[in-house]
Amino acid sequence: MTVTIGIDEAGRGPVIGPIVLCGVSIDEKDIHKLVSLGVKDSKLLSPNVRESMFEKIKKIVKDYKIHVVGPEEVDRAVEATNFNLNWLEATHSAQIINELSGDKAILDCPSTNVPAYTEYVRRLISRKIDLVCEHKADMTYPVVSAASVLAKVVRDREVKKLEEQIGESFGSGYPADPRTKQFLEKNWDKFDFFRKSWSSWKKVKEKKGQKNLVDF
Repeated sequence: MTVTIGIDEAGRGPVIGPIVLCGVSIDEKDIHKLVSLGVKDSKLLSPNVRESMFEKIKKIVKDYKIHVVGPEEVDRAVEATNFNLNWLEATHSAQIINELSGDKAILDCPSTNVPAYTEYVRRLISRKIDLVCEHKADMTYPVVSAASVLAKVVRDREVKKLEEQIGESFGSGYPADPRTKQFLEKNWDKFDFFRKSWSSWKKVKEKKGQKNLVDF
């Protein structure tokens, strides 16, 4: 029986908190159970529906692995001269494949250059495996949709934990969110969960720095 691994991430765009990558492995014969459950790209499901699916998906799949990649590691990848966000995702995806047993792996590809991304991942995998990297794989393959749901639920929980720690809500964490914008303006230098390689954070720092010079 073929075992397929599906991998996806959540939280690539926000200026706050981690990126979460998830891989799930499943027997091909059980994929119909994910379809019956109604899994799809996590962005198309409400938070309540995603939460209700979380434990059900874990029961259907053979195994799963979750990597929570903190803001510091994200910043190091973005600001490195010979590395970037895509390679960071590829590296963690390969590690997840190495941690799960399976004959085939399907990845949601973030890169515009799919062959180069596929080759990069393949070089980091410790065994021979059928590797498929595709754009919007989370919409095409139920196993990737399932990984997408688990990743998004874990990311949402991580964000909730941060809000509970500081006793304040900061919205979605995406730079375009007015609540996030306001929170960033007020607290840009107070917390270590901001991604300091993001232009939205750098702009606030620059603006506040100039204000300080004027005050001086």
